[in-house]
Amino acid sequence: MTKTPANRSAWRFVPIATIGLGLALFFATGLHRHLTFEALAENRTRLLAWTDDNPFLAAVFFVLAYVAVVAGSLPGGAVATLAGGFLFGTLAGGTFAVVGATAGATLLFLAARTALGDALRAKAGPSLARLEAGFRKNALSYLLVLRLVPAFPFFLVNLAPAFLGVPLRTYVIGTFFGIIPGTFVYASVGAGLGSVFDRGERPDLGIVLSAPVLLPLLALAALALVPAIVGRFRKDPPA
Repeated sequence: MTKTPANRSAWRFVPIATIGLGLALFFATGLHRHLTFEALAENRTRLLAWTDDNPFLAAVFFVLAYVAVVAGSLPGGAVATLAGGFLFGTLAGGTFAVVGATAGATLLFLAARTALGDALRAKAGPSLARLEAGFRKNALSYLLVLRLVPAFPFFLVNLAPAFLGVPLRTYVIGTFFGIIPGTFVYASVGAGLGSVFDRGERPDLGIVLSAPVLLPLLALAALALVPAIVGRFRKDPPA
């Protein structure tokens, strides 16, 4: 079935409607009140019991909640990732978080290309210009680097590619693979939250900036830049 111009125009508003519905459900169900360490510690017994009794439903609910957080650019992504590791373990929790984050970021990317774009561009602020040159030269390599090393806020890296002409496929691939290392680091921390809560402490989110974690991430970022460097030398051979 061929889409008419009117149909294509209507489809452009699907991401906005989806984000709006997700945010409405997110707040209506009270999830925004539970994205804190204190709430997670207070309700951990019930959350673990419900997850054990309803593993599939819990996984679906977690992914949808994560989509709402990322698509709505809400605070709490780090806590949600830790909660995923706590509830499902490092492997499953990290995987669910990657899927939810990629889906949420993709919705935001698509929404930024609609009438909502002007408002989102204003939210991105002047930092958008600082990202433009990198995306113009080699979008995938640059996006991978920005996902691997959090030099800019996550929501800004979600929005900038939409305004700078990055193809959707490149955006999804770069986002999915770029967030995997950091997400699984947080999920692994979340998997050990039980003992942290027992001691009455808070998890150390600065672990991503510690040398054992940061150095491998920087190495991966350098590897991601190789195609851009090779491409530049091919375009500008030495005299």
